[in-house]
Amino acid sequence: MTGKDQDRARRARRIKRALRRMRANSSLLWTLVLAGVIALTVRTLVFQPFTIPSDSMRPALEPGDYVAVAKWPYGWSRLSLPLAPPLPRGRVFERLPERGDIVVFTPPHAPRTAYIKRVIGLPGDMVTVSGAVVHINGAPVPRGLVGEETRLSSDGEMTRYQVWQEILEGGRGYLVHDAGPGPLTEFGPVLVPDGHVFVLGDNRSESRDSRAAAPEGPGMAPVDHIIGRADRVLLSVRPDFSLWKPWTWTRIRTGRTFLSLDPEPR
Repeated sequence: MTGKDQDRARRARRIKRALRRMRANSSLLWTLVLAGVIALTVRTLVFQPFTIPSDSMRPALEPGDYVAVAKWPYGWSRLSLPLAPPLPRGRVFERLPERGDIVVFTPPHAPRTAYIKRVIGLPGDMVTVSGAVVHINGAPVPRGLVGEETRLSSDGEMTRYQVWQEILEGGRGYLVHDAGPGPLTEFGPVLVPDGHVFVLGDNRSESRDSRAAAPEGPGMAPVDHIIGRADRVLLSVRPDFSLWKPWTWTRIRTGRTFLSLDPEPR
């Protein structure tokens, strides 16, 4: 083999190596694009994760809970999409929430703020809160005292809560916290307008919900602004947990992992 032949052979080998690298990089790029498309599709159409930042939904939800929010139960709206593009109002395959569902929504006056509350009243319902007892269309929601808990409030003070079980029409039951009379203990009556639902936090003493009109609270939740239904706690961590500090990994609340949020029929 002459020197020219050797040069040509070396150039051919270099070209082959460059082509192999290009094919490998192209394959990696397409894999990343496909993974991104799948992740975006799942987030848009199936589930979206949310973190619970406050005490307003205790005892069902604790600060530090990571919750899977299902997108399909009520259909899809522009809020189902990333960045909530300015599309026409309404939902595709719209279905109203059921009383007792825990929903995530954004109020019209604060579109970048997500609230998570429990649906109590549907369009056309007359809702009253009297002496901390919820009334729907004039009938009190049955409830029974389960016990008491003493724990830190959102103000950082040790507070005694009564724990009540409420049972909605259809037998869907859940627990609520009540620390006694407060500014939102008495409310209504109010008529839930068309296209809206009335929502309450399970921690009735520390929740800004449909009892608090904008801008102090979210007010009534427009159905168009519901992102989805909170179905399950995926993971729950204590406030001092950090992914970057391995010695805090024991702060995971293992008993809350994959906890269902569906109100149990009683």
